[in-house]
Amino acid sequence: MKRLDALQVIYPELEQAVVVTIMGAVAAELQSIGHRPNFFYLQHAMGLASSLGLGIALARPELQVIVLDGDGSVLMNLGGLSTLARYRPRNLLHVVFDNESLLSVGGFPTATSTGTNLAGVAAAAGVPHTATVRDLESFRQEITAALARNDLATIVAKVDATGPAGFLTDLGLLENRFQFQRCLRDWPPRQARA
Repeated sequence: MKRLDALQVIYPELEQAVVVTIMGAVAAELQSIGHRPNFFYLQHAMGLASSLGLGIALARPELQVIVLDGDGSVLMNLGGLSTLARYRPRNLLHVVFDNESLLSVGGFPTATSTGTNLAGVAAAAGVPHTATVRDLESFRQEITAALARNDLATIVAKVDATGPAGFLTDLGLLENRFQFQRCLRDWPPRQARA
């Protein structure tokens, strides 16, 4: 399964959610589908997307928060899974794209390439709902079920170790930060208020 295809499958679900992505391929591919003001691309903070998502989910429990993470990032902050489980925000969905490599910084293999099971680690940390998926239909089903369940979940999507030609985007980091901040302040979006 390609990460870009998986992102396209869930893209419609992201319109009414606060979305935090990790750096690199996930951010670049999501932007290539179409940027929205409710998307925050956490550049230069590898390992902290779930932590930022947790903070938003706790501060704004009325909002659905979706974190789009990577295996390398999760492995850099394994304690983040325990913290997610401890606070168990019912409005947070943690999606981990596991390509078994640090694709965005050279393609070095991660521990998932030698057997580390991130869904198993999340479950052992106390995350109440976890799954590993390997195809688009299973991915779609797990995302739909997780959003309907209204409880903390970690879904690990095994994806190919391929990505965009480049990881730089047209959206400036400060521009994204201020746009996202205004979006959170003014949530829900105008079309959803009617």
